[in-house]
Amino acid sequence: MKERIKRLREVKKTASMGGGAEKIAKEHEKGKLSARERINLLLDPDSFNEFNMLVKYRMGAPGDGIVVGHGTIDGRRICVFAHDATVMGGSQGYMHGRKLYKIHEMALDMGVPLIGLNDSPGARVIRHEVAGSDDPYRVSDEKHAGVVFFMNARCSGVVPQISAILGNCTGGSVYSPALTDFIFMVDGLSHMCITGPRVIKSVMHEDVTLEELGGAKIHCQVTGVADFRVKSEEDCMANIRKLLSYLPQNCTTRPERKDTQDDPGRMTAMLEEIVPEQPTQGYDMHRVIETIVDEGDFFEIKREFAGEIIVGFAHIDGRVVGIVANQPMVKAGCMSVDSSDKQARFIRFCDAFNIPIVLLVDTPGYLPGKGQEHAGIIRHGAKVLYALSEATVPKIAILLRKVYGGAALGMGIMPGFGTDLIFGWPTAEVGAMGAAQAVDLFYGDEIKKAQDPQEYRERKIQDYKDLYADPLALASDVTWVQDIIEPAETRRCLVRSLNLIENKGITRNARRHGNIPL
Repeated sequence: MKERIKRLREVKKTASMGGGAEKIAKEHEKGKLSARERINLLLDPDSFNEFNMLVKYRMGAPGDGIVVGHGTIDGRRICVFAHDATVMGGSQGYMHGRKLYKIHEMALDMGVPLIGLNDSPGARVIRHEVAGSDDPYRVSDEKHAGVVFFMNARCSGVVPQISAILGNCTGGSVYSPALTDFIFMVDGLSHMCITGPRVIKSVMHEDVTLEELGGAKIHCQVTGVADFRVKSEEDCMANIRKLLSYLPQNCTTRPERKDTQDDPGRMTAMLEEIVPEQPTQGYDMHRVIETIVDEGDFFEIKREFAGEIIVGFAHIDGRVVGIVANQPMVKAGCMSVDSSDKQARFIRFCDAFNIPIVLLVDTPGYLPGKGQEHAGIIRHGAKVLYALSEATVPKIAILLRKVYGGAALGMGIMPGFGTDLIFGWPTAEVGAMGAAQAVDLFYGDEIKKAQDPQEYRERKIQDYKDLYADPLALASDVTWVQDIIEPAETRRCLVRSLNLIENKGITRNARRHGNIPL
């Protein structure tokens, strides 16, 4: 027995080195960690339990280019995989694909989050042995990797799925991360594209670098494919751990409530200074969020993409909430094609995982122009309406200043979107458009003919404000605004509202699923 145990230890030690010390050293020279180094950096110390380490060991390809298993993060059980670039470049073959499928299946069956550390060029194109095949040298194809897409879809909305891109991922190996909930990329290290520069050069005769084609900056700022751009692998793992702290284990549980030591009754008088009374004057909504939430700690999602809308996680009285807020500092807070996609996807994630939504509203409407119309603002804006209407988690809206036109729909301010509680500040305005724009549109001719056009225009603007933009009149005339509150009461109002509606009942129609306007 001792000899067998000794042999087992030796084999496992060799297999744990993947392609060997020399190949690991080459990865280090590129500024990259090995697969197991990445997993150990992510997980709690000595918590990783690996499965199928010895697959294809006798063929000189231990693990078949992927490391899978389970461990803990801050004591919470998770499933994890990491492509091993030292074994066949981390390419995806049959046994590789089976391991990948099984770890997704285990995460789903056990109801735990799944984290993928991706570093694969996609499907393997060399000949290799395939277990159980009549042809021992059958060429690997996309079907071996493709099965994981089915599992990504099955896991979606059931367990959180988090992806990190830690190398050059192309072809089929980018679609699985794209089906997950959140994607991290590392500057200068991470790349995602369907076809690489050489193929583009040969087919399209275009010269483009991998960084220009699918680097972290491109996918975080231009395409919106990725959610986070970080400086290093160490920074990436730290941020994955932090993101996970806001998420539940699965769709049947709630995120853990945290003792933040922040007074739930704390007043937020500073908001009166942060937010200008003049509705056209800009300010940074981040400061509002940080003033309201526990200890000023806000974890933003897609910070670099569609900055006119802000989404992310925070705690309010220890509860995890999803924040959706207009940003007057970017495009005046107008809603757009890109912001609609960003907003709708975030709302749907929160609804899937029992995270209440807080809407902080201050927008002049949808971004006008031919570019937005031709880009499909109707279709993309409809995604937000669908997401808001479908969401059954607690939803609370605070109208800070203005919401004009269709934006009142897109921010859930109008009745009929299932927003549970709506509050306004004394600066709140709801209307088809701003007072000045409305007066110029409806009274343009009268203003021109007036004896004192400027005085007449100002009087009409004030009349319009008194009639349509007075929050006290709003509170008097409608029932869908619960109260007009002072800015200093905002945090306390949110805390008390969450206390009221955190256990609200959920009613769903019996159906397969709806048909969101994608």
